[in-house]
Amino acid sequence: MSLFNEWLDEAMTVAARPNPNSMSLATVAADGQPGVRVVLAKEVNAEHGYLVFYTNYHSTKGREIADNPKAAISMHWDYAGRQIRGEGLLIKSPAAESDAYFASRDRGSQIGAWASLQSQPVDSRESLKQQFAETEKRFSGETVPRPPHWGGYRLWLTSVELWLSRESRLHDRAVWTRTFDAETLKPSEWQPGRRLQP
Repeated sequence: MSLFNEWLDEAMTVAARPNPNSMSLATVAADGQPGVRVVLAKEVNAEHGYLVFYTNYHSTKGREIADNPKAAISMHWDYAGRQIRGEGLLIKSPAAESDAYFASRDRGSQIGAWASLQSQPVDSRESLKQQFAETEKRFSGETVPRPPHWGGYRLWLTSVELWLSRESRLHDRAVWTRTFDAETLKPSEWQPGRRLQP
């Protein structure tokens, strides 16, 4: 996890592309259909072994997570020849954590979190803009509170694979694993890393 943090910090510093903290997040619907989209990793907690992202809990991914909280992520940085894969269990972030992050967002993004029924159909772009304008008017002159349907998830990692590009496709790969008890919110110790063939 310390190396995970180091790689992400370097990617954020180098900023070789926009949103170097972007990651592909895969979830699975109740019918077994997998889905994937890009979200932003806002925190990596190396000490406890989880990462945090934020979303609308009523979105497609939010509904999929409610049905099946297991997920997988992938982060890839071409410039450095590095990739991180992770798997684990998603649990909603504490309300205070979500409140603090929501308060740090720009006002437009705060209003958008209220105005958009994420993943739901909309008649037109104009309808969406009208929803935003109505919400903006609703909160005129007020602090925008965090919507109850919006907040963070902590992905408690049970598997982390680090990948380094090497010549002749003899890449370096290693995976670390542990278990996680969802009832007690306690992970086991990480097992020693196992090297994998590329």
